[in-house]
Amino acid sequence: MSKVSKPAATPSSNSGKADAWYQRVAESSAVLPLMFVLSMLESIIIPIPLELILIPLLIHQRERLWAIATVVLAGCLVGASIGYGVGLWLFDDIGDAILTYFGYSQAFEQFTAQFQQHGFVTLLLTGITPIPFQVGMLAAGSSNYPFSLFMLAAVIARGLRYYGLALLVYWFGPLVLGWWQQHSRKAGWLLLTLLGGGYAVYLLV
Repeated sequence: MSKVSKPAATPSSNSGKADAWYQRVAESSAVLPLMFVLSMLESIIIPIPLELILIPLLIHQRERLWAIATVVLAGCLVGASIGYGVGLWLFDDIGDAILTYFGYSQAFEQFTAQFQQHGFVTLLLTGITPIPFQVGMLAAGSSNYPFSLFMLAAVIARGLRYYGLALLVYWFGPLVLGWWQQHSRKAGWLLLTLLGGGYAVYLLV
């Protein structure tokens, strides 16, 4: 008697299972603590944009997108505090190893040179452009930059990033995901240009 073979899983069925799994995770009570931890880790040691997870989650959970954005920002700020501390007290032991491991040593040197000249404005780069956030944290800590100003820059830059994404999802829904994948770098530089223009006006006034 011949055995009846099970039909092979098709890409569409696998995609459906993945979507169902993602929906269960998104609707669980643990999603907010999970996003807090992921955001904290992303700001310290995970060189992968959190937006790859955040945008689909905001689309699935539009009724609490502001809470998700707030939790993600909080996790990022905790991670930023840890990174600043590493730069301040443990740069030679840990900070330099992190930069070497991720290949950020040259970026760190270039950023530090700009940071010494422009300070606060340069820190905004790490939140709204592709410059690695780890570079800004370690540079601020290792140079003993005022912690309050560092955190203010992180709040402004990452707040614009996360609440801005939440606002786009609120307005446009799933269209945001495709747009972000194509234009995230341009969006970051546009925000930087606007902030730089505002800062220039402030200096003139």
